[in-house]
Amino acid sequence: MQEQYRTVAHEGVHETEVNKSRFLCALAPAATEEQAQDFIRRIRKEHPTAAHNCFAYVIGADGGVQKASDDGEPGGTAGAPMLQMLLRRDLRYVVAVVTRYFGGVKLGAGGLIRAYGGAVGEALDALGTIARQRFRLATVTVDHQRAGKLENDLRATGRQVRDVRYAAEVTIEIGLPEAEVDAFRAWLADSTAGTAVLELGGEAYGTV
Repeated sequence: MQEQYRTVAHEGVHETEVNKSRFLCALAPAATEEQAQDFIRRIRKEHPTAAHNCFAYVIGADGGVQKASDDGEPGGTAGAPMLQMLLRRDLRYVVAVVTRYFGGVKLGAGGLIRAYGGAVGEALDALGTIARQRFRLATVTVDHQRAGKLENDLRATGRQVRDVRYAAEVTIEIGLPEAEVDAFRAWLADSTAGTAVLELGGEAYGTV
């Protein structure tokens, strides 16, 4: 698995204009290919009169799923440069749809490639990206007496506290970088006088 990947910070739209044609780039994070396709359908529905709604998406931390569409533009002039821009920026779990309203001036193949790739690049700059790091999921079980201080200490040291549940004992779910598991185990034992129990689970990605 990849240790880290980047994705778009949030959903949004950025508009550029090239030779009187309007290019609206809609970006969104997408956890699955189905989510990416749902987003594409939604944008197409919002712009039924547009000349083209071209798209590209990359799903998987390793970029295992990559798709692009020119949606009627000359082959290789829209979807491919959009996809290349996403890959050049090392983005994953992301979908881009560029909606073009034709302004009456033909751009030529080179102009289209620059316009579609550039629309994605400018939208990424405007909306921003975030890094997501691979974490080991872990559960800490501790008594009520120590729970409050432990939770505060976890948050104060920048730990990713995912959930806190109160029952006979308190269960705190956290995310740990794999390299820090042993050090954390020692810290936890020291902080709770050896009373807390640490159980390691699967893996997930979280914001750095």
